[in-house]
This record gives sequence, structure tokens and C-alpha cells, in this order.
Amino acid sequence: MRKLSLCLIAIVLSTATLKTHAQTPRIPEASSTQTIIQDFGLGKITITYSRPNVKGRVIFGGINPWGQVWRTGANAATTINFSENVIMEGHKVAAGTYSLFTIPEKDEWTIILNKVVKQWGAYSYKDSADYLRFKVKPINLAEKRESFTIQFANATTQSNDLHLVWDHTEVAIHMQTDDDAQITANIDELMKGNRKPYYFNAIQYYYENNKDMNKALGWALEAEKVDPGPWYKLWEARIHLRMGDKAAAIAAAEDGIKMAKAANDDEYVRLNEAVITQAGN
Repeated sequence: MRKLSLCLIAIVLSTATLKTHAQTPRIPEASSTQTIIQDFGLGKITITYSRPNVKGRVIFGGINPWGQVWRTGANAATTINFSENVIMEGHKVAAGTYSLFTIPEKDEWTIILNKVVKQWGAYSYKDSADYLRFKVKPINLAEKRESFTIQFANATTQSNDLHLVWDHTEVAIHMQTDDDAQITANIDELMKGNRKPYYFNAIQYYYENNKDMNKALGWALEAEKVDPGPWYKLWEARIHLRMGDKAAAIAAAEDGIKMAKAANDDEYVRLNEAVITQAGN
């Protein structure tokens, strides 16, 4: 009985402790934290940062003085992780995690990747730990952005632009993947076996990155035999047009339109019609 009583007391105390913990008052951070993830080539880019607000203040040249290192956000320094090698503004960057610092100037910003992560602000920043520095030009915006925002734009399998936007200022950092050779090798390996699951992505990659159009055309013609439809006719038409054979492009697109109409697929009617329009220009 005594053991049972002790157990009951322990359960009550444990429940009271959990309840007390759950009711602990909380205060929101003045600058909210955000993590953004962008697929890029064979990998991903992950950025974690805090988002300060303008709140009627002078930002650049004010609370962020010209020529001084900025944490590129608030609270802890912004971190950026590349799961694969990338190229930033022409500079090769190895896969890994870095702190992202910047030095704002009126006519030019310095972008910094620093090897020390988990820093609070820029208070312990040391340029001796810099992995990379390069400069970009800021853009003046007519529209005000109240919250500091990091975002990706113009994202493709091979490139994208990383935008830093706050108040009336925007900075764009162009990035490219550094894995074309690996992707091409992967495609070649996949196409040695059952090609059907991989035709579409392989053709699209070759077309969008202007690689061997003869190889892409061969895949499109093979794909039409195993999976007839307006989608591969569209790729055939596009590739013919890219190669300068307008007559073949129009013929393939016309076949694609017939197939799309038979399938009540308005999207592929429109896409194939667009090829014919381009061929006529």
C-alpha cells in the first residue's frame, strides 16, 4: 500500500510539473526566424535567418552604418548551407555551411561567406575566417519592404538568384550549380536500362541546358513509340526548332495538336501551337 501511495504521489507531482512547464509564459522574438529551402541541381540550399522590421527607422546608412559588417538579418548571424558544390557570382563554393555576412555601401555591397557558424550577430566576426568575399551592386526599390526578406528567384535546375531585400534596397546574388558533369553522367547511366521512366526529365534537361540536341531528339523519337502523346511531340517540335529545322518543327507540333485535341488536353494544344507561332517568326 505504501509503495502504491508513493507511486501515486510521484505521478501527481510529475503531472503538476508538466502542467507548470506548459504554462510558462512566452515572449515572441522581435525579429521572427525563417528557414527557406530551395532545390538546386542535385542538392538543396538552406538558409536560416531572422527578419528585423524597418519600424520607421533609417536602415542602411542608419542602424546599419555604411562600410560595417552586418549579420544580414537580426539575432544570430544568418547561415547558408549548400548540400552540393555551387558557383556564386562566378566563384566556386564547396558544399558546407557558412555564415552569411554583408558590408552595405551606397553603391556596392560586399558579400561574405564565413567559415564560423553559430555566431551571435557580427560581434565575434573575424575576416581571417572568411571563405569568400565578392562585390555586387545594390538596386533601389520604389516600393518599401518592411520586413527584411531573403528569397530565391528565377530558379532553374542550373541557376537561381538569391535576393536580399529590405526597406528600399535589393541585392541580387547569382548562383549556378556545379554538378552538370554529374547530372549528365547520371542521365547516361539511367538511360542504359529501362528508359521509359527517364525520357521526359532527360530530354528536358538536355533541352533547357542546350546540350546535345541530336541525342535529345533521338530520345524524343524513342519515347513517342513507347508512350505516344502530345508531350513528346512537343519536345520533338521544340528540338527541331532549336536545331533550325522549322518545317520538321511545325509538322511535329501539328501532330501534337491533333493528339492533344483527341485527349481534350487544352494545355498541350496551346504549347504545340506556340511552337508553330515561333517557327513562323
